[in-house]
Amino acid sequence: MTQRIIKAPQGLAASPFNQSVLKLKGLTVIESCTNTVGKQGTMFLEDYLLMFVLNGTYTVRYGDQVYVVHKHEMVLLQKSIVIEYEKSGEPNQAYLLEYMMFFLKDEVLKDFIKMADIQSAQPTVLVPIFVNPISERLLTYLESLKPYFNEPDNIEDGLIKIKLLELLFDLSHANENIVQQLLQLKQQVRSDISTVVEQNILNPVSVNDLAYLSGRSLSSFKRDFQTIYNTSPSLWIRQKRLEKAKELLTYSAMSVTDVCFTTGFENVAHFSRVFKEHFGYTPSSYKQQLS
Repeated sequence: MTQRIIKAPQGLAASPFNQSVLKLKGLTVIESCTNTVGKQGTMFLEDYLLMFVLNGTYTVRYGDQVYVVHKHEMVLLQKSIVIEYEKSGEPNQAYLLEYMMFFLKDEVLKDFIKMADIQSAQPTVLVPIFVNPISERLLTYLESLKPYFNEPDNIEDGLIKIKLLELLFDLSHANENIVQQLLQLKQQVRSDISTVVEQNILNPVSVNDLAYLSGRSLSSFKRDFQTIYNTSPSLWIRQKRLEKAKELLTYSAMSVTDVCFTTGFENVAHFSRVFKEHFGYTPSSYKQQLS
């Protein structure tokens, strides 16, 4: 069975994950403390992600690169990318795995950069994934946040915002390069539209995501895309996904559900409807005809 790509953070708060969650506009914080060995999955990151591993290891795969985040290490990940992960707890602690994830939206970073009056230094090399040790000050901060997960509905938004700002200031104190990486993420360099689209055609990306990855505003991306392909991004992407879906139904033993998720669709009913609109028959009936 093909593994579904989880859209994070929204997909992590639902079953079967059931992790502790704090939310504020522009921010989602997820705490996880479980016993696990070699659990694997795939995520599409809707926001920038800062993750702190407190026990165990969290392995991230992006393309052909592998990053292993050990106990008392943190990782910064770019938004709008698909990653594979594998997580395992400490063998001498009943495979205990503990980590915190901070999903940050653009406006949160913008507010912090303005408040802290941070200026961009000489550009550092932008990497989509950046691993660094956790300082004692950051460890103390993370410990201070734990009680809030016990009563998330009773925590005022203002307090969560203050704690977020504290985190960002602690980060800037621990390692200036981390802040510069955040600045670099906010200053995306223009990329070739065709390359970006082809690399992400089967990922559950939105047109907004593609615009970000290409280093353009949404309006600029749509305009440039129209010039290249002579159609809108949404129509072109849907057609390419449907063509790939039909190919998989024809030449593989994959189920309709697996084909749906493999080709970037997130809902089987929607996939079946648009497939029928395009080809004149549902994917299930097409599969039956082939049989």
